[in-house]
Amino acid sequence: MSKVNKTTNQAPRGHGGMMVGLEKPKNIKKTLFRLLGYLKPRNFKIMSVIILAILGTSFAVIGPKVMGNTITVLFEGSYDLLSGVPGAAIDFNAVGQLLLLLAGLYVLSSLFLFFQTYIMASVAQGTVYDLREAVFNKMNKLPLTYFDENSYGDTLSRVTNDLDMIGTTLQQSLTQFITSFITIIGILIMMLWISPLLTIITIVSIPLSIFIIKPLIKRSQIYFQKQQNTLGELNGHIEEMYTGHEVVTAFGREGSSINEFKDVNEELFKAGSKAQFISGIIMPLMSFVGNLSYVLISIVGGILVTQRAISIGDIQAFITYSKQLSQPITQTANIANIIQSTIAAAERVFELIDAEEEIDIGTKEIAQLNAKGTVEFKDVTFGYGKEPLIKNLNLSVESGQTIAIVGPTGAGKTTLTNLLMRFYELDSGSILIDNIDISKLSRQTLRKQFGMVLQDTWLFNGTIKENIAYGKEKATDEEIYQAARTARADQFIQTLPEGYDTILNEEASNISTGQKQLITIARAILSDSPMMILDEATSSVDTRTEILIQQAMNNLMKERTSFVIAHRLSTIKDADVILVMDKGNVIEQGTHDDLLEQDGFYANLYNSQFNTEIAI
Repeated sequence: MSKVNKTTNQAPRGHGGMMVGLEKPKNIKKTLFRLLGYLKPRNFKIMSVIILAILGTSFAVIGPKVMGNTITVLFEGSYDLLSGVPGAAIDFNAVGQLLLLLAGLYVLSSLFLFFQTYIMASVAQGTVYDLREAVFNKMNKLPLTYFDENSYGDTLSRVTNDLDMIGTTLQQSLTQFITSFITIIGILIMMLWISPLLTIITIVSIPLSIFIIKPLIKRSQIYFQKQQNTLGELNGHIEEMYTGHEVVTAFGREGSSINEFKDVNEELFKAGSKAQFISGIIMPLMSFVGNLSYVLISIVGGILVTQRAISIGDIQAFITYSKQLSQPITQTANIANIIQSTIAAAERVFELIDAEEEIDIGTKEIAQLNAKGTVEFKDVTFGYGKEPLIKNLNLSVESGQTIAIVGPTGAGKTTLTNLLMRFYELDSGSILIDNIDISKLSRQTLRKQFGMVLQDTWLFNGTIKENIAYGKEKATDEEIYQAARTARADQFIQTLPEGYDTILNEEASNISTGQKQLITIARAILSDSPMMILDEATSSVDTRTEILIQQAMNNLMKERTSFVIAHRLSTIKDADVILVMDKGNVIEQGTHDDLLEQDGFYANLYNSQFNTEIAI
């Protein structure tokens, strides 16, 4: 069974929002400083955020102390009244002033925190904007070998998931981290101000909590990891069965599929139950230790009140502070883990940005209107690994010729055209176009000389007109329509309800495979390039559609140098030269009739294919 490649950077949360099993970066210091480099242009805004956080948090932290003073005023006034002290009364004027001060503190705190969040959102989005631009610019400079060595899913995850995580962390978690850190400092200062003795009791309870829950966290991480792995396995099975539903049904394997699902689901249930049970114990234990701390504070605080060493309102304020202290500590710990995972995400993004780019030192130009389209391969050697696929290939192509390339799978047919487009660099030798070495041409100049129609059609989400116009910047409507007519696409386009303005949906599933191919041929015709590359353009269509596409391709190839890769040999009988490739070498070369007379590899290939077609 295939497993889904999990690219998320955040593991599931345990009880109480505790983070477990997060991805760790390889080089925290280097990546952190580099990420901070992207924040540097916004230093003023970041300083404003820190100042606002200090002010907003400070006002919020002072609140319980003011509330405690209010309680003290009420308690002392009430106590004196009950004790019968002459002239005793509750000072409601002082109470009112304290409550107004309290309201003012909380209003100001909220305003400061609002502006802090607003400015930090601007910082986060601006930073991610710069990173996204850097990544996208890099994508356009990466060689094809990068995508051969890295899966599209992984690359897409770096561009989307990892960048989104950086943005979310900068906007939310970093702000929370700053606020929580300042809150901890502020609360500790206020607690020490009220009573150093009670502060020591509170602080001692924190390492005690950590000592108790640390083994449980380690234990739960094991089960959370197992849960995550099993979840990936389950998702992989579901995806496999869903995408291959017709095959599963056709072979009657529904029963085994359900049984396999039950087994994996049972494993997920066991791992998930244990993980949640163990992590679920953590918060009650923390609460138990916290409650013990409150009891000790109340007892010691009560004794201090009787000794007039502390006021009753300060005891109330201190208990409030002790309760508030645990929240920012937990948040800081969780956010520290998230930041660590975010640095890992940033590291993945920077790996993409640092990937080796295509070397392009070409300076010569070829005017497209004056291009002749002659091509020459001189002692070309190339391999994807250590072993060369193409060895010492020599080939001359005259302007306007149609060169058909045939051979078994893996013979090097597509590789030949990839080298022509400089998708890969040669190991040795040279390729000349109009007697100019292609290594001396910029890739943009070189690729303007070619129009391409590939086996896998690529159409983007847009109108048919926009898809055809992709072949030429600022193409007029008449040029688009003429290209479609030449490609034999105009007839089917006119039958669509919206005609050329028909919007192709995702994967262009609202038109047939053959119609997609005709649109890509129209796009290539519109580019009006002096040379064409047609890579098995009719391999996935029926015979009738193939004839239509073949007519369109014949129009496309008129007066152009064309390289045609074909697996149906009947479609390339009229080629000026047929190259027969095997294991990277051209083993036969000539016209269709010449090669049949030689009675070699091509003749055997043609006769076997022809006899198969007759039998069908």
